[in-house]
Amino acid sequence: MQASPPQRMHAVALNGHGGPEVLRLVDDAPVPLPGAGELLIRVSASGVNRPDVLQRMGQYPVPPGASPLPGLEVAGVIAGGDAAALSAAGFALGDRVCALVAGGGYAQWCVAPVGQCLPVPAGWTDLEAAGLPETCFTVWSNVFDRARLQAGETLLVQGGSSGIGVTAIQMARAHGARVIVTAGSDDKCAACVALGADAAINYRTQDFTAEVLRLTDGRGADVILDMVAGSYVPRELACLADDGRLVIIAVQGGREATVDCGAILRRRLTVCGSTLRPRPVAFKAAIARSLREKVWPWLESRQIHPVVFRVFAPGEAAAAHALMESNTHVGKLMIDWSLLKG
Repeated sequence: MQASPPQRMHAVALNGHGGPEVLRLVDDAPVPLPGAGELLIRVSASGVNRPDVLQRMGQYPVPPGASPLPGLEVAGVIAGGDAAALSAAGFALGDRVCALVAGGGYAQWCVAPVGQCLPVPAGWTDLEAAGLPETCFTVWSNVFDRARLQAGETLLVQGGSSGIGVTAIQMARAHGARVIVTAGSDDKCAACVALGADAAINYRTQDFTAEVLRLTDGRGADVILDMVAGSYVPRELACLADDGRLVIIAVQGGREATVDCGAILRRRLTVCGSTLRPRPVAFKAAIARSLREKVWPWLESRQIHPVVFRVFAPGEAAAAHALMESNTHVGKLMIDWSLLKG
């Protein structure tokens, strides 16, 4: 028998928009109720991601109908939900899952569409698995679906030491691609190479455009995953191979860029962008199916392994955000609900 969930729960809420100090741990948040096609997860761990910081700052609006609580990925145990949808997906009460959610992940209980849930990979802990959904969904959707990275091609990842970056390195290498990354220190570059990157460029001391061209004998990268945008875009176009694909998934360096459209035409370049959070459940469910077929075997064989930089108690969410903003971490920052005090 599964115990009924409580009516109230601990959660990390936003007390307005601003710095990390607006995050506060509350003990009276309502436990969400799963609707049609949804399941209820008793959360063990929550991932901390850059979009959470942007939401806290008021720069990333919550999609209509989503929980106002921050948090886009969780892992835990299925505690309830749409029985027919659970059965159709091959899940049962008590199964360990990780899930991509549109909000509400910083909480003891979370509702997720069944199609956005995946089993915790064999041999992985819930804490490790909670760091998979946001990064794996993002990398698969953009690098593999949108940019069509092929084995033998070269991928350039801007920000290789981020959660997205360490996932992109490992997924691309498992796929048979060559990986070049940029990072902001020699130590971060070394960490990326240790994770499987073929080369790492310290963008503070080296010109990444010149280095990519040098490392590829003048050919350039076939695919670039960009989380910077702004002034990086024209420099990225200059180090793309002919028929290359640039995918922009964040604009940390600015929203505007001046580019040579003639070069895009002559060299048949593709420039595109995407955001994942507002996309419909059906779109994300299709990504989940691809991940389970293609990526989960890599996880279970440890071709891809977890890179957890630091674990925080729920009451330390502000410190997690401060660390995220410092850009000194390599890999994932996690909230462990077993560390809840009181």
